[in-house]
Amino acid sequence: MRNAIQLLGVVLFLQGVSGAIDHLAVQPFMGLFLNLFNRVVIPRVGFLTGYELFANLTLAVLGAALVVAAERTAPS
Repeated sequence: MRNAIQLLGVVLFLQGVSGAIDHLAVQPFMGLFLNLFNRVVIPRVGFLTGYELFANLTLAVLGAALVVAAERTAPS
């Protein structure tokens, strides 16, 4: 279970960083998967419109925090 949470954290981190890069420039590498948050979630959530870069960087920070939190939990 801990590995699944870490994998989710890594995916969220990569999506956040990729979305920030895509917002500033063009992201040609795995754009359909890594920019899913940027292209599907942000347009459908009204208060994120205009704050795409902030939302992507927040997603990256939350993903990194999830990886660190899963790493610090003791295996059961």
